[in-house]
Amino acid sequence: MRDFTRRQVLKTTTGLAVGAAIASPSLLAAARAWAMDNPWEPEKGAELRLLRWKRFVQSEEEAFTASIDAFTKATGVSVRIDSEGFEDLRPKAAVAANIGSGPDIIWGIHADAHLYPNAMLDVTDVCEHLGGKYGGWYPIAEHYGVRDGRWINVPITISGNYINYRKSQIQKAGFEKVPEDTAGFLKLMQGLKAQGAPGGFALGNASGDGNCWTHWILWSHGGRMVDENDNVVVNSPETVAGLEYVKELGETFIPGAASWLDGHNNKAFLQSACSLTNNGISIYAAAVREGMTDVADDMDHAYWPVGPAGEPTEFHVCFPLMLYNHTKYPNASKALAAWLMEKDQYDAFLQGSVGYLSHSLKAFQDHPVWTEDPKRTVFRDSAARSRSFAHSGSLGYAASSVFADFVVVNMVAEVATGAKTPQQAAEDAQRRAERYYKV
Repeated sequence: MRDFTRRQVLKTTTGLAVGAAIASPSLLAAARAWAMDNPWEPEKGAELRLLRWKRFVQSEEEAFTASIDAFTKATGVSVRIDSEGFEDLRPKAAVAANIGSGPDIIWGIHADAHLYPNAMLDVTDVCEHLGGKYGGWYPIAEHYGVRDGRWINVPITISGNYINYRKSQIQKAGFEKVPEDTAGFLKLMQGLKAQGAPGGFALGNASGDGNCWTHWILWSHGGRMVDENDNVVVNSPETVAGLEYVKELGETFIPGAASWLDGHNNKAFLQSACSLTNNGISIYAAAVREGMTDVADDMDHAYWPVGPAGEPTEFHVCFPLMLYNHTKYPNASKALAAWLMEKDQYDAFLQGSVGYLSHSLKAFQDHPVWTEDPKRTVFRDSAARSRSFAHSGSLGYAASSVFADFVVVNMVAEVATGAKTPQQAAEDAQRRAERYYKV
């Protein structure tokens, strides 16, 4: 049991931004109780800097900062929170790894830790503790978290990326719901364009939305980047078939999608310029928060259609906590990561995320956030249904590098915009990938 002084317990964080959420009495009480038995006693005078991605759902950020506030008041460890957009955060994460200096913790995206595993703090103890306590990790979370037998990040959450659509528009196109097969889905997209209410997907180098839908296209037709032995096999009849599908699908897209990054489709959808796109639940959450009832009442979400592969081939976004081994305060870093996934805080985090962020530990499958609003329910299955971008090979440097270089996104975009034929795009993707796999 820890013996914290009154000064330590009452200490507030100077790192939290002005106006940051303050922990509720119940959350603070939970944090204080947890701190007494926390296995990772923070170093004396520990101060942490945490860099995270800019929030898409305000209530998620409020829940997150409230939990940080509770941690600081319970442990005496001040935490400075900075935030960056995805496209700025990822280079900064790489720089911190390369120079051995910078934030102690980066709440990053995907499997970036696998690009520089030696810069990551071994968090096996944290992840085994959490997994044993909360029903175990979903396989996709363990896949992203483990490298060479040790956990190199804490896969705190998975963000579901599903189809967002306007119900009235698909009904006008002759459909009561989004078709569950790729052939029917193409007909829906063609119908939306014909009635002047087109859909569209990000074709720029979008870390979230662009990667999610383009990997679905590749996998749904049986294509894959590598085989089980990490041989590059993307130039295949299955990939070409998927790209032929893309050629037709791209003709239905709203003008401007070729330059979309994460966030552009949100804006188009909320402005009623786009009737169907892929995204997290942030579009719906924003519409509800801003009182845009015309949009919120008329929209819903759907799983990705199943293609010729004959099974779900979804790709969702992992947001891991990356703890750097250059930190001066490894125990404090581990303590914070563990606290963020303890039930009292994690329940509030899921509720605040309103479906945008989902659980990576199985014990939270029955959280009420998934059923209190039926429009959130599909996002509950994000971790259970997601594949890794390394499918079906190993998740190492080569796979992470191919992914970071947007090889799949560019291949699909080149066909969707008519810049290359399906065969040309597949051949170019094969050559680009082989550079990383050193064939």
